[in-house]
Amino acid sequence: MECATLNVPLDAINPVGSPTIKIALVRLPASGPGRRIGSLLVNPGGPGASGASFVRDNATALFSVDLRARFDIVGFDPRGVGESTPIECVDDATLDRLNANDPTPDDAAERQALIDGAREFAAACQRRSGELLPFMSTEQAARDMERIRITLGEEQISYLGFSYGTFLGATYANLFPTRVRAFVLDGAVDPIQGFQQSLETQGKGFADALERFLANCESVAACFFNGGRDVRTAFDALMKQIDAEPLPALAIDDPRPVGPGEAFTGVLSALYDRGSWSILAQGLELARRGDGSLLLLLADSYNRRGPDGRYENIAAANNAVNCADYVVPTDVAAYDAMVPRLEAIAPRFGEAIAYSGLACAFWPVHPDAWAEKLASTLESGILLTYEGEGHTAYGGKSACIDGAIDRYLIDLALPPDGTRCT
Repeated sequence: MECATLNVPLDAINPVGSPTIKIALVRLPASGPGRRIGSLLVNPGGPGASGASFVRDNATALFSVDLRARFDIVGFDPRGVGESTPIECVDDATLDRLNANDPTPDDAAERQALIDGAREFAAACQRRSGELLPFMSTEQAARDMERIRITLGEEQISYLGFSYGTFLGATYANLFPTRVRAFVLDGAVDPIQGFQQSLETQGKGFADALERFLANCESVAACFFNGGRDVRTAFDALMKQIDAEPLPALAIDDPRPVGPGEAFTGVLSALYDRGSWSILAQGLELARRGDGSLLLLLADSYNRRGPDGRYENIAAANNAVNCADYVVPTDVAAYDAMVPRLEAIAPRFGEAIAYSGLACAFWPVHPDAWAEKLASTLESGILLTYEGEGHTAYGGKSACIDGAIDRYLIDLALPPDGTRCT
């Protein structure tokens, strides 16, 4: 792996006279240099996930031998993220406390704790990173990508973006269409949706994934949480019990109580990938027996909290980007009003999803307009559908998907529009 930092203008849209910030990059050089096509930029999503860590930790396992032979795989931490000039908000102990708040408040005191926590988080971000906050939009990050392309000496770049990375890639393609060689957008984010619509889509996605997990657990006797019981009833009873009385984390000897905040996040963490279902089933059964250890470990994974208690800054960067990209309500009552609609769409998740963007209500900067409707401005695109479980598709879930994407990135050979893979 090769590492570098790149100085880019703080205000990438109006760069003249702007101070600079740093962007961290990691490159895995093409293994077959005589056959090298160019650079393949990747982004794992978030927003706020580290592309540099993604390449360091996953490149050799995720990307095929053929792809690694033909491309330099380049990961970068978008502005505000990780090893780039970071957004900094609260300290680790404070984040532990805020993450423990009940995301589905049962009374006025718990609701007020959520509000106070969101206000405290936003104020800390302003205090520690106020200079960077106005320049955290996806458009700013896409313009950083163009400076990465120039620095790499590429006439055009190829790109593979996952989840939020699809929105970043589409934004770049809209701004710099002649610099696009081959772009794959995996786990696409709908750029037309507004703030509440995005929450509704997210809530439905989680709710549907949980229902498939519960149905699978009920049908498979070997599922740890099965035990011959009604799995859905047992799940609801367990979450209600944790809400009333947090569990200890006995197996890992962690002093943090495992309350509704940790349990809710732990469940979410396992719903992104079917490969985590067995861990979730074990975690739920262990919790049913009085030990929240596995749910806590799943929540820590989702929140990017290391064994030493230190967090990556994904929560800070995620809020900074979302609050910069979306026009959001600034009245807490508007978030309260979303709850019934979201609860109808996602009964087990709706209330928590409704309040998940509450920090933006107190954010010190807001965008002037909605994000551009990128889907209607992109000149071309081929829809490749994965019929299966999970949030994204590339990387070992389907030989059909992996083969189609590799052929496109390497040879620019497009699959037929509407191709469906399992």
